[in-house]
Amino acid sequence: MKLSRIISNQNGVSRRLANQLLAAGRVLVDGRVCRDGSVDVPRFEEVRIDQHIVQQAQPAYYLMLHKPAGYLSATRDEQHPTVVELIEPDLRAHLHIGGRLDRASTGLLILSSDGQWSRRLTEPAIKIPKVYRVTTAEPISPQTSERFAEGIWFEFEQLTTSPARLEQLSDREARVTIFEGRYHQVKRMFHAVGNRVTSLHRESMGSLILDPGLPIGGYRHLTKDEISSIG
Repeated sequence: MKLSRIISNQNGVSRRLANQLLAAGRVLVDGRVCRDGSVDVPRFEEVRIDQHIVQQAQPAYYLMLHKPAGYLSATRDEQHPTVVELIEPDLRAHLHIGGRLDRASTGLLILSSDGQWSRRLTEPAIKIPKVYRVTTAEPISPQTSERFAEGIWFEFEQLTTSPARLEQLSDREARVTIFEGRYHQVKRMFHAVGNRVTSLHRESMGSLILDPGLPIGGYRHLTKDEISSIG
């Protein structure tokens, strides 16, 4: 929400008075003077007028989970276990998933209470690289890397994927880097070249790399540097 709106939403504070308070340096956002009423202030930051709190900061959570196979990337499901069930109960209600993996897939999964932050991580237009280790049913053809680099046509979305990188590790194993993260994108790309993914493990999203010390099913809070690396 815009800072000027947060201030003027308070009883007895008009828009004109809000602008005067801003100009006088009497508005603090997380302890810092802010004179620009047009800035967006997330609900995770405290806003004060002098010593009076007009927005109480809510806790923000940013978690890295080593997703096991067999868990849905969902907050609840009546038939299958979900990744949120792997998180301590007190945190579950606050979290949503940033960049889902299907039930059979494993690896890096991000959960957060900050929707604006997680959208920067997953929005296709921002093109943050996502790296996957992939095993296929058939040998990976020499043409696959070239096809991925050209982009693959997705009929349902009526679009061509952004160029992707393929590093072949063995005849049926590769490391694939994509820059969008569309629905089942890696599996659909291999299907388009006549192959089938039998296992998929996400290693990283942007600068967020799956912690090698995390056991399968384990999670930890992101560091301040990891959070700020997503912008």
